[in-house]
Parts: sequence; C-alpha cells; structure tokens
Amino acid sequence: MTEFTPFSSLIGGALIGLSAVLLMALDGRIAGISGIATRLLPPYREGAGSLSALAFVAGLVCAPFVVMAVTGQPVLQTVSSNLPLMAIAGLLVGFGANLGGGCTSGHAVCGISRLSTRSIVATVTFMATAFVTVFVVRHMVGG
Repeated sequence: MTEFTPFSSLIGGALIGLSAVLLMALDGRIAGISGIATRLLPPYREGAGSLSALAFVAGLVCAPFVVMAVTGQPVLQTVSSNLPLMAIAGLLVGFGANLGGGCTSGHAVCGISRLSTRSIVATVTFMATAFVTVFVVRHMVGG
C-alpha cells in the first residue's frame, strides 16, 4: 500500500515548480532532467551551461540530506533489489525519454505549463503507460 502524503507532496511540488521557474528565469532553460544530465556528459558543447547543469544535479543529490538535517528524520526510499529488472526499467525510461524528446519533468512540469501540445501528448502517454504498468505489476504479476 502506498502512503498518502498530501503535505509533503504539496511542498515537493512547489519546490519543483520553483526550481523550474528559477532555471527558466536565470538560465533560460527548461528544467528537464534528461536534458540537464545530458549537458554533463561528453561531447561537451561550447556555452552549454554545464555549470548550471552541475548545480541542478547537485541540488537533486543533496536535497535528501537537507531534508534529513531540517526534519531530523531519515528519508525513506524503497528501491527494488532485482537488478536485472532495474536495468531493464532504466533502459526503457532512457529509450522513452529519447523517443519522446524529453523526460517527465521537462514535459509534465515545464511543457504543460507552457501549453505545449507535444508535451501534453507525451505526458498523457507516459502517465497512461505508468498506470497500466502499475496495474499489471501489482495485480497480474503480483509484484
């Protein structure tokens, strides 16, 4: 059973929105994690904003430690111990982000807020796929 956490979710959503707005306002870039992470990998392009990309990714990595320092409680995250399944899932997510021309954060958070038709279609597609996947895994496969 997944725990319902409306207050934490509201704060997290507001922080994601704030970071997306700040990145757009200060760097003129969309806050799509796949695009940001790509700027940190070779081949490097001149003026690609790798410093802001590094800061953004560092913020993602450091955020749980900040939450622990502020709340005094550990951040709980459940990750599957099935490494082949995790590898396949990672490859499928990477393939989907490449095929869709961006990731969930770029399309759902930034694209929909800009009323991008392409982002709306991409978001509906990956949300429908996620719903079907969770249903199949939880109710048919028994994961």
